[in-house]
Amino acid sequence: MVMTRRVGLLMSVVLAVAAEQAVAKADPAVEASLKAGRPFVEGELLVQFKPGASEAAKSTALSRQGAKAAQKLLDKAARKDAKGDLVQAQLGKGKKLDAALLARLAADPAVEFVEPNWIYRTQLANPNDPGLGSLWGMQGATTSPAAPYGSGALAAWNAGAACSSQVHVGIIDEGVMTTHADLRANIWINPGEGSRADRKDNDRNGFIDDIHGWDFSANDASVYDGPADDHGTHVAGTVAAVANNGTGVFGVCPSARLITAKFLGANGGTTAGAVKAVNYLTQLKLAKKINLVATNNSWGGGGYSQALYDAIRAAGDANILFVAAAGNSGLDIDATPSYPASYQLPNVIAVAAIGQNGQRAGFSNYGAKSVHIAAPGVDIVSTVPTAQGAAGYAYMSGTSMAAPHVTGAAALYASLNPCATAAQTREALLRLAVQDPQLTGVTQLNRRLDASKIRRELACGMP
Repeated sequence: MVMTRRVGLLMSVVLAVAAEQAVAKADPAVEASLKAGRPFVEGELLVQFKPGASEAAKSTALSRQGAKAAQKLLDKAARKDAKGDLVQAQLGKGKKLDAALLARLAADPAVEFVEPNWIYRTQLANPNDPGLGSLWGMQGATTSPAAPYGSGALAAWNAGAACSSQVHVGIIDEGVMTTHADLRANIWINPGEGSRADRKDNDRNGFIDDIHGWDFSANDASVYDGPADDHGTHVAGTVAAVANNGTGVFGVCPSARLITAKFLGANGGTTAGAVKAVNYLTQLKLAKKINLVATNNSWGGGGYSQALYDAIRAAGDANILFVAAAGNSGLDIDATPSYPASYQLPNVIAVAAIGQNGQRAGFSNYGAKSVHIAAPGVDIVSTVPTAQGAAGYAYMSGTSMAAPHVTGAAALYASLNPCATAAQTREALLRLAVQDPQLTGVTQLNRRLDASKIRRELACGMP
């Protein structure tokens, strides 16, 4: 009789768990991303465990779905937000990643959320022939030469709006050519590692010889891997190529220090890599007290990720802006979200691209609610490595090229207003923007970047 009762109780528990898992659903945003066909790494998951979950509970949760942990993306001991471990997990052979599997794993009491390891790619449109040319994106209505729909950075330069070398920007992208003549002086050197590799983690941050940053694609300290890293190098030049050196081009904030967090390789990058890159920069700022004001994120294509959302939010808590390319699909992202630009977070600035006529580039995504500002993104000349690996210059087009104009402007504002919070910097860029009727329905309040208006506004001294 006792045995019968115990069996009955056990069956009740099993049925209750089965019923819970049967009605469990994947996160609606993640499920929508799956239905939209957003690419992900087959067989890989990101699992956020709850703070109190034991190692046994975490292992059981994964094994029930035929998965096992591959690596921790963020240890709960290193977190400031009271969350548990974030783990990259691998499904066993024959296991298919779909909404049903995500729902079953998400229903486990040890799990907070679970999602695919999305794949991201650069937000680059069709490039033009390489070569030096007009920096219309830096010009403005009152500059000589004039480009009425440029960013106005040249006007800010002529007005004495000096960029500070104490301001840092993270380039989350491909690698950056650290030896390029127009970038070399502005490449960050980790003070805890020194300028020469010695195969030691001298600053004990978990990254050996991260002198200029880290490559989360190859998991090594080489932040530049040759001519294929042209996109990241181009983006970096628009943000902070050296000015007044008689060479090539100049950036919107031509003295800012550039920290490379590479996660895009030949085949793009993943959510896991993006999360690690964002977290790396956030932890650098917190641990080393670096004045890191913004990250440039000229990439997209993955689906909704709670893990990436959390990483970006944590960066915001550390006063780091996340400037994101709106995407190059020509879509209204109010209706069809594009990540990471569509994350509704107070530190995100989503950027559309315009051409020299001030109109939205045909490839650029748009959204009167979701896109905050537009900036030059067509025929933008900037720094690149040549096919032979030497320093060069090239034209590129895309929302990838628009975003770094805004990132550079954020660095310029922070240079002139060193006590500004991320929220204040963001508010200033949006407040000082031109409201252009041509951009009705393209950006919030028809905004277009105008760096020419950036001045010292806050009552705080220069760094």
